[in-house]
Amino acid sequence: MSTYTHHQVTSGNPELDAKIREWLAWDRNMKTSDEVRRMVKACRFSELSSMLMTRLRFGTAGLRGRLGVGYNAMNDLVVLQTAQGLLKYLEDTDYTTLKHNGIVVGYDGRHGSKRFAELTATVFVQKSFQVRLFNNVVPTPLVPFTVAKYRCAAGVMVTASHNPKEDNGYKVYGPNGAQIITPVDQHIESCILQNLEPLESSWDTSVLLKTDKRINPLPEVLRAYIEMIKGDIAQEHKDINEKTSLKFVYTPMHGVGFVYFARAMDAANLKIIPVEEQKHVNPDFPTVKYPNPEEGMGALELAIKTAEANQTTIIIANDPDADRMACAEKDPLTGKWKIFTGNELGALLGWWALHTYHALPTYDPKIEIYMLASTVSSKILRTMSKIDGFKYVETLTGFKWIGNKAHEIMLGHRKKVIFGFEEAIGFMWNTAVLDKDGIQAGVHLATLAAYLDHHAITLTAHLDEIYQEYGYHLSLNSYFTTHDTRFFHEIFNKLRNFEGAGVYPKVVSEQYTIKYVRDLTTGYDTSQPGHKAVLPSSPDQQMITFEFDNGLVFTLRVSGTEPKLKFYTELCAKAKQGSKHEIRRLLNLMVQEIIDEFCNPEANGLHSPCYPIHI
Repeated sequence: MSTYTHHQVTSGNPELDAKIREWLAWDRNMKTSDEVRRMVKACRFSELSSMLMTRLRFGTAGLRGRLGVGYNAMNDLVVLQTAQGLLKYLEDTDYTTLKHNGIVVGYDGRHGSKRFAELTATVFVQKSFQVRLFNNVVPTPLVPFTVAKYRCAAGVMVTASHNPKEDNGYKVYGPNGAQIITPVDQHIESCILQNLEPLESSWDTSVLLKTDKRINPLPEVLRAYIEMIKGDIAQEHKDINEKTSLKFVYTPMHGVGFVYFARAMDAANLKIIPVEEQKHVNPDFPTVKYPNPEEGMGALELAIKTAEANQTTIIIANDPDADRMACAEKDPLTGKWKIFTGNELGALLGWWALHTYHALPTYDPKIEIYMLASTVSSKILRTMSKIDGFKYVETLTGFKWIGNKAHEIMLGHRKKVIFGFEEAIGFMWNTAVLDKDGIQAGVHLATLAAYLDHHAITLTAHLDEIYQEYGYHLSLNSYFTTHDTRFFHEIFNKLRNFEGAGVYPKVVSEQYTIKYVRDLTTGYDTSQPGHKAVLPSSPDQQMITFEFDNGLVFTLRVSGTEPKLKFYTELCAKAKQGSKHEIRRLLNLMVQEIIDEFCNPEANGLHSPCYPIHI
């Protein structure tokens, strides 16, 4: 079908010419194939080279990239190649499960998401494997929930979460219901590269209308999901919910969350007021610059207006695929809105998870209770565990690690994971969904708010009570950018040889003593026997954590996706160690001095939107 021949304009690069012919021979999408022809005619070979000579890497998050033409973008052909590779991997490694239980495929409301989901389902159905393909947009958490419920071989969610409207993605879950981790991603990528030529049958999505291999699981799954959420709410808390006068403003950020969150809140006897301008799915996200509730006041502007108009004091927000949850509360005295950080919400929900579990009829004191958090998140759960007696486990950054660790723990005898979180507003309430779940988190946070309101306490006031009981855990996180990322590696090399070859820093400003050093690039950890890190290390990821005598934890890491040097800091004070203001001042002072000594921003050409810190 290619119209690119030797009689036409050629690029002068035989490899590129071959890739152009290949694309036009394989691509059945007229929009993208015609775009390639137009670019050839216009001799835009430099652009074609960047589009066709490299391809999106399949990693632990699957695929994520801009919608567009070529192997380096999200489009029909790349998705088909990915689906064919995934199919081959599952046939080779888990054929029995694939044959008997099939896979799950879901999609969000972004441009191309439904099409990509249908192409993926077609690849599997054409080989006579069962596909549970949702017939409507769904929150990302429903896919891992469905994988676990039906013990499927894998799950695929087509989403780019809170990325800009120009992006889309392809997230893969393993048979345990958690996101895949290395080396599974590498094996799948290898299978993709060995199965690049699409079968003619893979393009025929009409097969989905006439096969019994395609099942819509939504009605049954949604009922089970809602029942699961209800089952995690104690009866006394349901009774309080029914009587509360609290109402919650809710925004799904033009994403998929509204219908599902409304139904879950109704099942919990709670009421929501939607942000009308944002409650319907719109892939262009017209009312927000970035569809990400982490962006703060700018992203929640319409939600705050809705709350003010309805005299409501609490806002709950999901990102467009509803796996993250944000919350804001209005101060009844000052009238100002507080947007809680992910670490603060982790403290509130962690406390509530323990309180709720003890109130459930299924509570068994003989079962070991676990809570999890990523290594760059607040250590508040670690502190709570030492006082309240549950087990705390720390994982690498990302919910793929939290989900898989939770699954590993739940395989043990009489062990139960009741909560996990990461600072990027991701929360896992139980192991029915081994991933972050903004719907569940929102319902349980609203139930906590109603419970506190019943006792005349706000979320903000209760957060302060938690910190007074366990000690203030105050965070300061930011990042640096640079035009030359070689400076990042120089900074880390300097830290590893700070006081001689292989000697890390021992003190900052001649007064702040470093107690432990953990280098997850090299697998070095002075807090462990033999100085061998428990968490997996990777030479490809620059990341060092310093823990100080006074409770400060400082982590420096290079972003894996952006030219950023990120730092995460938390001062974990002891109970009654000092006022919040005093601890905040010490945190700010220490961070500024650590950054100056370890990173030397001015000399290394580092820039940050949040630096320097003003004390």
